[in-house]
Amino acid sequence: MANIYVGQDALQIKLTCGQDITSALTLGVGYRKPDGTIGRWTAAEHTAATGIITYDLTASTELDQAGVWRFWAYVEFSDGREATGDVIEQTITTVGDVA
Repeated sequence: MANIYVGQDALQIKLTCGQDITSALTLGVGYRKPDGTIGRWTAAEHTAATGIITYDLTASTELDQAGVWRFWAYVEFSDGREATGDVIEQTITTVGDVA
């Protein structure tokens, strides 16, 4: 697996929701930073029928902490239902920490 670094941009996060998200109103990638801060980025639909969403990191300020980040898919449907996906953990390192 490739290393991901603090400050890296031009990176795509792709998550699978595990269900058809054609009727979704809101798609997001939830995250928890190493310091415990929780937030959400607005995601784009990649393949609605199979529930794949993506988020493109474009700013060097988005991955701003080294350590273990947690990511998950978040979906709100037009009928009011909400769903979250499984949590994925990814270690984000600083350039000097790579062995």
